[in-house]
Amino acid sequence: MANLASTLWNQGRWDDAEKLEVQVMETRKMKLGPDHPDTLTSMANLASMLWNQGRWDDAEKLFVQVMETRKMKLGPDHPDTLTSMANLASTLWNQGRWDDAEKLFVQVMEMSK
Repeated sequence: MANLASTLWNQGRWDDAEKLEVQVMETRKMKLGPDHPDTLTSMANLASMLWNQGRWDDAEKLFVQVMETRKMKLGPDHPDTLTSMANLASTLWNQGRWDDAEKLFVQVMEMSK
């Protein structure tokens, strides 16, 4: 289903893709749990879809959830956590929250060393 959502997105069928990605995310939450890596990937995918539509506030909420859960489960310097932090920083940047974005980007750089 996640692959189909991606295909729909690539075809420009954004509403259909989003609906399917929400369904994938909710199913994974129910079957695997809210902090399972596959669930978090679905949440990040949905956040990216929202981000690409310029729906920064909605994307931010999901990116924060993914980042916080990955920090807790994987640790603050895990590559997946750092990717989540960078995604959130990009979202903050697009919202015009440059100071917050810069702080987060700097953290990502420092933790990546």
